[in-house]
Amino acid sequence: MEISHVLYFAAVSAMLTLAPGPDILFVITQSVSQGKKAGIATALGLCLGVTVHTLAAAFGISAILYQSTVAFQALKYAGACYLLYLAWQAFKEKDAPLLPVEAITEYKLGALYRRGILMNVLNPKVSLFFLAFLPQFVTPGAGNNALQMIVLGFVFMIQAIIIFSVVALLSGSVGQKILHNATISKYVNLAKAIIFSLIGIQLALSEK
Repeated sequence: MEISHVLYFAAVSAMLTLAPGPDILFVITQSVSQGKKAGIATALGLCLGVTVHTLAAAFGISAILYQSTVAFQALKYAGACYLLYLAWQAFKEKDAPLLPVEAITEYKLGALYRRGILMNVLNPKVSLFFLAFLPQFVTPGAGNNALQMIVLGFVFMIQAIIIFSVVALLSGSVGQKILHNATISKYVNLAKAIIFSLIGIQLALSEK
């Protein structure tokens, strides 16, 4: 693949990453409520999920998922249930005071990282997106198609990490101001619950 082709792919990927969607909303939500490090940890988890979907698309697993209604529905509802579980957890904490950013431990960051992975891996729509998106940029005759898809997936992951990290830093700065406003901060967990619920319901009602 030529470098110009890869740069074009990266530019298109960046526009898609910046488009409003579950992943960027998830990063913003965690950054505002728990700080910049929490947002970045979440972003890294989501981007590892990109790697999983890239490999699935490259080796034909996503195609099998697309052809199997049972597998697609099972993964879809598992993802929706997980998001609704996160919504319930946030709702239960709606009256609890938000922890200061300094109180976010390494254990908590690890949990957010794993949460990002699960959220992405359990969303079959992401898998089908990569199945449809990556082959459009594969160059015929430029080598193994699966290997090209893996390289493109790696490029997508790197630009997503950069963009999500910037979003986390900006959102975390806003969150720090919110944490010092008692009137606003008490509604943050409720807002998280609503956002997670909407994403989960949207996933449950989605079709291929």
